[in-house]
Amino acid sequence: MHVLGIETSCDETAAAVVDGDGRVLSAPLTDQVAEHAPYGGVVPEVAARAHLARLGGLVGRALDEAGLTPDRLDGVAATAGPGLIGGVMVGSMMAKGIAAAAGIAYLAVNHLEGHALTVRLTDGVDFPYLLLLISGGHCQLLVVDGVGRYRRLATTIDDAVGEALDKSARLLGLGYPGGPAIERAAAAARDPGRFALPRPMVGRSEPHFSFSGLKAAVRRAVAGLPPGPMDPSDQADLAAAVQVAVADCLVDRTARAMSAAAAAQPQIRCLVAAGGVAANRMIRDRLDGLAGARGWTCTVPPPALCGDNAVMIAWAGVERLRLGQADPLDFAPRPRWPLDPDAPPATGAGVKA
Repeated sequence: MHVLGIETSCDETAAAVVDGDGRVLSAPLTDQVAEHAPYGGVVPEVAARAHLARLGGLVGRALDEAGLTPDRLDGVAATAGPGLIGGVMVGSMMAKGIAAAAGIAYLAVNHLEGHALTVRLTDGVDFPYLLLLISGGHCQLLVVDGVGRYRRLATTIDDAVGEALDKSARLLGLGYPGGPAIERAAAAARDPGRFALPRPMVGRSEPHFSFSGLKAAVRRAVAGLPPGPMDPSDQADLAAAVQVAVADCLVDRTARAMSAAAAAQPQIRCLVAAGGVAANRMIRDRLDGLAGARGWTCTVPPPALCGDNAVMIAWAGVERLRLGQADPLDFAPRPRWPLDPDAPPATGAGVKA
């Protein structure tokens, strides 16, 4: 089995070919950091145009590196949501065209499911497990019972953790993307405890997240510094304070969800972290410590597969093809696509629920 994966949901343009044994035969990817850096964040129209300009060449390169032609594929999988709808449409239309021309299966993949299933490719993790999904657009805790079978335990009621890191980095003058910039700056901190930042939602019984208050506190901390260019020591100490506050929130909320998941399904003893923020070394170490203290295992994909990539989309396609699943060519891309559409809304979350 060979599946071509296409990922265009945000600011990475990527294609990959993965086989049924989990071998990655090719995985070319280009980012758009240079295009979006002047704006301090992703501009949807700019992202969509960059995908349109680059995707055809990347798909051709992925097939060439894998030594395959479209007619030798078993399926083509593309992110069909959630994400920036312009980019999602670019990838979906490319995949549909290839599937129609080659007479192969088309698989409309939920981007979040790609993240959720990556550890089955990299580490062979068995169902069920508890997933902490942390990225620029999402912050959720879900029980993963199988392909397409997800039960959400918690979500953010306002901002995603990656968004909070990006905005904090912008306030600190660290540039874009914010998560890696915060981590680099924090490494030079002399006093990570110098700035007192809040830990929103920590201690509450329900495991939901909130990060808008943390962003506001960072803004106030920056405003309280001497005017003019920020001193590098202030920058490093505040970056470290942000990173520790985020880690504290994630660990506390995840611990609550672990208790709830184990109470309902005692066989769950594996914590999985996925998404771009899971590439942060401190957060990975803190989650590993949490799991170890409770007798659980903690599994996180390699950093290169934590962020958006086409390998995870191709692998999700492999998982679905094994179950005999495929999608019609009139499947409509969508900007929002929850993994658990039946999850009750979190109080105060609005559409982010």
